[in-house]
Parts: sequence; C-alpha cells; structure tokens
Amino acid sequence: MHNLLAIETSEETCSAALRTGGDCMELFESEPRKHSELILPMIDRLMAEAGLQRGSLDAVAFGRGPGSFTGVRIATAVAQGIGFALDIPVVPVSTLQALAQGAYRQAGARQVLAALDARMQEVYWGAFRCDDNGLVDPLGGEAVCAPQRVRVPTPGHWVGAGSGWASYGEVLVTQCRMESADIYPDQKPHAADVARLAAESFRLGNAVSAEQAVPVYLRDNVAVHPGQKA
Repeated sequence: MHNLLAIETSEETCSAALRTGGDCMELFESEPRKHSELILPMIDRLMAEAGLQRGSLDAVAFGRGPGSFTGVRIATAVAQGIGFALDIPVVPVSTLQALAQGAYRQAGARQVLAALDARMQEVYWGAFRCDDNGLVDPLGGEAVCAPQRVRVPTPGHWVGAGSGWASYGEVLVTQCRMESADIYPDQKPHAADVARLAAESFRLGNAVSAEQAVPVYLRDNVAVHPGQKA
C-alpha cells in the first residue's frame, strides 16, 4: 500500500487529495487567486485527518498543466518542495487527463474531449478514452489552438468537459459534431483524479525526481525540455 499526496491548482479551483491504498480523501475549494494561501493548509489538514506524518508519504503528484501559468507554477513548486524535503519521487499528471478522468468518474464518460479556456481566443485540449480498468488514456498529443481547429480523433460517442466548453461551446459542438447534452462545461480538474492517475503511473515506475518535475504550458512550449513530451 502506498501513501500518495496529489495537488491540483491549474484553474480557479484548488484541491488536494491523499490516496492511501485504494482510499482517497480530497479537499476542494473554488477561490481564485488564493491557491498559494490554501494549498499548504489543505495538505496539513488531510495528513492530520488521516493520522499520517509527511514522512509517511511515498510520492507526491501534481497537475502539471496546461492551465493558468500561475496556478501550474504553484502546483509544480509545492510538489517539488515536498519531493526535495522528503526525498520522495514526484508524479506529474496532465491537467487535461485529470479533467477527463473526472468526467468518467462523475458521468461515466468513456470518450472525453477535455478542453480548458487558454484565453487569447484559444483552448488547451486533448482527447482521452477510458480503458477496462477505469483509467483514461490519451489518444494523440495535447495542443493549444483556436476552437475552430479542434477535432475528435475517431468517430463515436464523445463527451466534452472543461472550461473551454463554457467559453466556446457552440463552436466546439459544431466542429466536433456533438450533442449539447453531452457537454459538461463546469467540470473542473480535481486532485482526486490526479491521484488516481498518478497511482497507476507510480506503480508502473513513471515517477521522476523532484528536480525533473516541470510544468507543461503548451503555449510556446514554455519549460518543456528537449526530448520531453508536452
């Protein structure tokens, strides 16, 4: 059994989750511009409620983006700090993948087009399909572009999730030939879903050292190192 802490601050919401074995506790707040004030007390509260010391953690996971530049930087910095302090591995998780995982968890969606409002008349987006184990996997890479350029990769029943659908729902519905009833514009990335995905990555040995934990912005490939997947 592993103890895994996860944090997600990529949008206006802020959340932390603690996964111990198959159980997961989460704290979730919608407080724009207060992520840096909220996240550490959230972590302390989760650890206290679980009766665990930070030294009991086996790994820390974070939503590595894309999303708000400030929010993604906060999550990265906190995860790195915990990783360095405790000398434990860090598991970066795509914010879009976590968003799609949440759509599966909450609505049973098995094919999800996750889209976040990237401002500047663009969206961050990626397509994901749920496997037999209840985990969403990417179908192709993630991108940032005008909503008019978004396409679903394969035919079939798709569900839309995320703030990109709130801002550009009409265009995306038309481009992707989807029904408006299949759209969840208020779906937010959750630390609990970051934790679920990170647990599998950790099991497969895909964690990195704290110094290797970097954000993924997509726009202009900021902070993406040569040879590193965005």
